[in-house]
Amino acid sequence: MPNLKSSKKSVRTIEKETKGNTVYTSRVKNSIKNVDKAVKEKDSEKAKIELHTAIKNIDKCASKGLMKKNTSNRQKSRLNKKVKEM
Repeated sequence: MPNLKSSKKSVRTIEKETKGNTVYTSRVKNSIKNVDKAVKEKDSEKAKIELHTAIKNIDKCASKGLMKKNTSNRQKSRLNKKVKEM
């Protein structure tokens, strides 16, 4: 446990930031799962809608610095490929 007042405050702010970051990362993971689920069900309309939301969530996560730009581009590319091959 920190002893200084400023150290205690930094611990509190880090906890707040971590909670916010987990919200965005979990949204990305869930949206990717939704796209995969729609592809397995061979529902093209649902897959396109889910792909759009997944790309939006991935871009938001990358813009906040929670994910590297290359990683986000790779994930978007793989999801696009899955939907187009369907």
